[in-house]
Amino acid sequence: MRRPSLTLLAASLLLASTVACATGTTIPAAAVKTAEQLRDKAMHDDTGYRIAESLTTEVGQRLAGSPADKRGVEWAIAKFRELGFDKVYTEPVTYPKWVRHSERGAIVSPFPQSLVLTALGYSPATPKGGLTAQVVKFDSLDALKAADPSTIKGKIVYVGFRMQRHKDGHDYGIGSPIRVQGPVIAQAKGAAGYLLRSAGTDPDSRTPHAGVTGFRDPAKAIPAAALSNPDADQLERVLGYGKPVTVKLDLDCGIEGEYTGANVIGEITGAKYPDQVVAIGGHLDSWDLGTGAIDDAAGVAIAMGAGKLIHDLPQRPDRTIRVIAFANEEMGLWGGRAYAEKHANEVHKFQLGTESDFGSGRVWRMSASVKPEARGAIEQIAKVLAPIGVAYDAKRPGGGGSDLSQMHGKGMAALSLTQDGTYYFDWHHTANDTFDKIDPKDLAQNVAVYAAFSYMAAQANGDFGSAPGAFADDGAGD
Repeated sequence: MRRPSLTLLAASLLLASTVACATGTTIPAAAVKTAEQLRDKAMHDDTGYRIAESLTTEVGQRLAGSPADKRGVEWAIAKFRELGFDKVYTEPVTYPKWVRHSERGAIVSPFPQSLVLTALGYSPATPKGGLTAQVVKFDSLDALKAADPSTIKGKIVYVGFRMQRHKDGHDYGIGSPIRVQGPVIAQAKGAAGYLLRSAGTDPDSRTPHAGVTGFRDPAKAIPAAALSNPDADQLERVLGYGKPVTVKLDLDCGIEGEYTGANVIGEITGAKYPDQVVAIGGHLDSWDLGTGAIDDAAGVAIAMGAGKLIHDLPQRPDRTIRVIAFANEEMGLWGGRAYAEKHANEVHKFQLGTESDFGSGRVWRMSASVKPEARGAIEQIAKVLAPIGVAYDAKRPGGGGSDLSQMHGKGMAALSLTQDGTYYFDWHHTANDTFDKIDPKDLAQNVAVYAAFSYMAAQANGDFGSAPGAFADDGAGD
């Protein structure tokens, strides 16, 4: 066979490259320039910070199903309108209404003293007069799984894993299952109650961390609570004496029927392709111990602030920017799941999406789940974000954040924008989750990231690969 000449080979390679560029997703130079301007403006803009201040001050804590939940929805509708979003609407979300009235705990013997704890989501109340039982300790979830039920029956199970601080917060991948799965496993083995060392990293703060359990059937639930780190230390010291340790739990909490809340949605309507959507957001609800500042007023503020900056451009973006304030993420992704179920048949219309739900620390890493032909566009986004400290990890999939992970599971192309979570779990789900924990410069960097990427995605020539089941096997999740 005759070999082609070098000139012919070069021409063939150039043609192949041209075809690849033509079929791949790209972002026009003008859109890149505008995104850079958005980025730079956002870095010196306090819109997001003021939105977070407004939500945590005017509404405060927003436990799903509480009167504050309704006030939060009303606040979000009004705030979207105040910021000038073109379209503001709600979509209903129905879920079990769990309430907290009071909670107390104490070591009864051998050394009587009080314990600082908080009831966990979907925990039932203790019997009238409280629950008093001997404590049995486990160091890990695996140890609990392996335990003989005869050693657990009628006792209060305690799991003592201690989370450590990490920039990516990866110890929560251990602490969260202990809180969610642990009570269910303990109940199945005959336990009377459940305690854990809080899923948090604050070493010396006597503030327990709330959070949800895996209970869904109230008839099979047992009282469950989290101890603050110092109180967990104290319980372990008492257990260290080798004597039987008895604890009393007195929890007044539980499910009281159903409640219908709402996802609140604001849109900046696309000028060319209004039915095609770039989806961003945060969750509107919070736990009731603090004011829900880092979890997740910050995320709502970041997404709203980014949308506002894009709204203020001289021209509307080509595609719609949709900001979603999700309902009841904390008790099991109810808002995200309802949204995904409602919009599953429209997944092909979603250009790209992600949710902010990891506090207000600076975004330091970006990853993506997109079709191969869109990797070039992701690299263009990465180059715009690099000057403000965001590194692109091309090997890691993107999950879309907590609630939007549900749309990603349906096939939505997604980013993950990882924030610095070194201290996030010091305050997460505690009374210390308050507005003072938000650094205005860090929050502004987040708004810059969301505004720049959202605008570039909206202006892209081509799509990022959203389609039913498109990313079912990428292993992404949040």
